[in-house]
Amino acid sequence: MGKGDRIVPIAENRDAKHRYDLIERYEAGIVLEGPEVKSLRNRGNVSFKDSFVRVENGEAWIHNLYIAPYKFATVKPPDPMRKRKLLLHKREIMRLYGRSQEKGYTIIPTKLYWKNNLVKVEIALAKGKKLHDRRQELKERTIRREIEREFKGRIKL
Repeated sequence: MGKGDRIVPIAENRDAKHRYDLIERYEAGIVLEGPEVKSLRNRGNVSFKDSFVRVENGEAWIHNLYIAPYKFATVKPPDPMRKRKLLLHKREIMRLYGRSQEKGYTIIPTKLYWKNNLVKVEIALAKGKKLHDRRQELKERTIRREIEREFKGRIKL
């Protein structure tokens, strides 16, 4: 990302950090129709629930990304759950495809944001966490929080 890039967040997939280990991140453009862009500009609802990226015929597609329909659209609004094409370099698509074919790996969207008036999606190559891994992470976070609380009362500058 360059110096003059203005990034404005639209939505973030918070559940992704809890359910997956994010290994590699990529920035991709997304092909949207006019009413979808207007909906995003008007702070329309976006949901990442069950969304994923699949490589089909050398192209990356995002599935199950919900973008609320624009209520003032004059033409028939597009399906809010339709699959949308992602714009990536061919080598990035091939790398993602190769890595996603390995056991346990998937590609998920993590963020949707404006970058210089263009809608961008951050996607990540991810490996699913096991339930016991998530429990362990919660325990460690709780212990860390308790230790910080203990020291906060004792340290005086």
